[in-house]
Amino acid sequence: MPRIRMTVAYDGTDFHGFAKQQGLRTVQGVLEETLGRILRQPVEVFGSGRTDAGVHARGQVVHWDQDTGPPADRYPYLLRRALPPDIVAVAAEEVPPSFHARFSALAKTYRYTLQRADVEDVFTKRYAWHVPGPLDVDAMRRAASYLTGEHDFTSFCAAAAQVQDKVRRIDAIDLVERGTYLDIRCTGNGFLQHMVRIIVGTLVEVGRGRRSPDEMPDILAARDRSRAGITAPPHGLALWEVHYEA
Repeated sequence: MPRIRMTVAYDGTDFHGFAKQQGLRTVQGVLEETLGRILRQPVEVFGSGRTDAGVHARGQVVHWDQDTGPPADRYPYLLRRALPPDIVAVAAEEVPPSFHARFSALAKTYRYTLQRADVEDVFTKRYAWHVPGPLDVDAMRRAASYLTGEHDFTSFCAAAAQVQDKVRRIDAIDLVERGTYLDIRCTGNGFLQHMVRIIVGTLVEVGRGRRSPDEMPDILAARDRSRAGITAPPHGLALWEVHYEA
């Protein structure tokens, strides 16, 4: 039974996240419904991970198995006509049965975008958090350096999260300035619920001078969500890339 791997991009504004939920519009639900119509059979789609409501993706990876169907490289063309305009099939290929979109992933990169201009840009307001005024980017970089490596990220996880093991590894946090925009790229082996958004919210508080960069080790050690900063809004976040073995 062929297994198809596909990279998809989506604007998460009008989705209740990636994971299928009864009665709600989700990315997984729309993909399964659309592929089911094309293949004329039920299709179960597996993703590399969940994205929350309002979060976008440039490089989400999914897979499914099919008894019969078109060649893998035809899917971007077929789905261009069948999917709604806020989801795009970027590329597809047939992969070995051992491949799994989630469990084969080695790391993921998320990008969070801030806009620092005094006036919000109407053309990017769906994809960037408007944070007017100056930010001390060097202080933010120093704070971020404390978060790389393997740590217990309980302080940077949603308090209601059910997962018990909150140890994760962050390989890099890069802050890239593009005019009035500031991109915060986080790459690691896994991310907890709201983890990137809480990291960003905390870094913004550092950039505004409300926290010292050197607080980060104590925040990590506390393992207490109340010690970290605010949760940045979802619309500035995008799942940028999922990393696999070549």
